[in-house]
Amino acid sequence: MELTNRTTVQEFILLGLESGQQKRFFLLILFTIVYISTLAENAIIIMLVHVDLQLAQLPMYNFLGSFSLLEICYVTTTMPRMLFDLASPQGIISFQACFIQFYIFYSLGSTETFFLSTMALDRYLAICHPLYYPTIMSSKNCSKLVACCWMAGFLVYAVPITLISRLSFCGPNVSDHFLCDQGLLSLACPPLGNVPLILFSMNIFIILGNLIFVAVSYGIIVVTLIKSSNQSSRKKAFSTISFHVVVVTLFYGSVAGMYVTPGGKSQSLAAKIVTVFYTAITPFLNPMIYSLRNHQVKEALGRVLRRTEQRLGKK
Repeated sequence: MELTNRTTVQEFILLGLESGQQKRFFLLILFTIVYISTLAENAIIIMLVHVDLQLAQLPMYNFLGSFSLLEICYVTTTMPRMLFDLASPQGIISFQACFIQFYIFYSLGSTETFFLSTMALDRYLAICHPLYYPTIMSSKNCSKLVACCWMAGFLVYAVPITLISRLSFCGPNVSDHFLCDQGLLSLACPPLGNVPLILFSMNIFIILGNLIFVAVSYGIIVVTLIKSSNQSSRKKAFSTISFHVVVVTLFYGSVAGMYVTPGGKSQSLAAKIVTVFYTAITPFLNPMIYSLRNHQVKEALGRVLRRTEQRLGKK
């Protein structure tokens, strides 16, 4: 990601969320609480999945543990920088740091879409093909799927973002946003060539491709459950996938409007609000929706707390 000879911009200025001092202070406190809570919630899930033997044996919770690690990485890519800019409103970020954030942010976002598809596949196999599920979703295969999600997420945007970083940025260098994303294209000097089309096509391919896969998977699951004669298992399965569907809706509902259209819209106030939602609020809500309301997770948390109390009592 080196600068070309025509590039004169060495840093960008991010205008951030709010210019008023009182509002900045309020947002700083609010998002600090959200960030710390998000880290704590997801760390609890990771801890439970690795400590509790019953959860560790279930593929779904291994995926959730990896998903929680992803959420921690996701919010850490954007929120510390956002909090720093709220505390120190200069908003200056170097060219290299901006594109590193750009790349990691997009890569983690695409990794999340692959994880949502993988978890939809897991539920599909568990409900629609229960006899083959233990064999297909073995511990080894689960690890391979998790690795593939991370690798695919970080590979797909390597070329587009490298191409963007090699464009000529000769001014202005002010971005009306709080992070570095595809809005940087509006600051690049022409000619842009096919770079906007490549980025747009990549967004469409990843977002719509995974969304269609998830929708088809859950659609087949719903049809299978409706046909099932076992009301008890059907109710339990519907309860589980309902949490999954809520998380999928939150993620795709907030992301789709931002990334299936070419650059230029990320500078509006509405776009900032949507970006805040899927970079800060959604990772904060996901653990509560996905896991902490799940009875198996609650039982695992109770077991861990009781073991901790017993150990402390012995001391």
